[in-house]
Amino acid sequence: MKTIGLLGGMSWESTQVYYRLLNEQVRARLGGLHSAKIILHSVDFAEIEALQRREDWPAMAELLSTAAKGVASAGADFLLICTNTMHRVAPEIARAIDIPLLHIADATAAALRRGGITRVGLLGTRFTMEQAFFSDRLADFGIEVLVPEAPQREIVHRIIYEELCRGAINPGSRRAYLQVVEALASRGAEAVILGCTEIGLLLRPEDTDIPLYDTTEIHASQAIDYALGERQEMEP
Repeated sequence: MKTIGLLGGMSWESTQVYYRLLNEQVRARLGGLHSAKIILHSVDFAEIEALQRREDWPAMAELLSTAAKGVASAGADFLLICTNTMHRVAPEIARAIDIPLLHIADATAAALRRGGITRVGLLGTRFTMEQAFFSDRLADFGIEVLVPEAPQREIVHRIIYEELCRGAINPGSRRAYLQVVEALASRGAEAVILGCTEIGLLLRPEDTDIPLYDTTEIHASQAIDYALGERQEMEP
């Protein structure tokens, strides 16, 4: 079993989901008392969020690259960034380390292709929805990405930072998100990506008839495939 490196804490609410999923999947596949081999560096999200508000991506890239080098030096065989938004600086992080980086958008694209999805809605922070680093990566796999209209993007972003990252799960926010999902489906989305690692805490597949692709679950599953040698390449 390869050792999984994690850059977490962005927020820790979703990082604990990664930790649980990785261990549950190893136990399910190997049985007995098996658990995942993990090295985790958990950052102080307040520092990252302040840099996000200033959109100081070079500073964030430097901070996370330093953390990633520490994870690699500690013995990780490959790396996961446990957040969609901070894949904005994934290229800089990948260049800073000598171990592979499993990109969350590549893992998601592979899952979408297996599902036959070619047009998908995307929920996430405003950075993920409005910048190109995630949607362009999916476009490389032939997948068209639709994002919510501006007022709905603001609602989605606000709920992530003011509620989900703080552990608050509100039924009213779930209803608001479902309205966004339905609006994306009405525009032709065949499925919707839960493209922030906290959104899966709020929305579950049983909440809607529209297929939901939770990037946290997808990323964790791909990582276990790789850790157990069931995938030989990092690219899908």
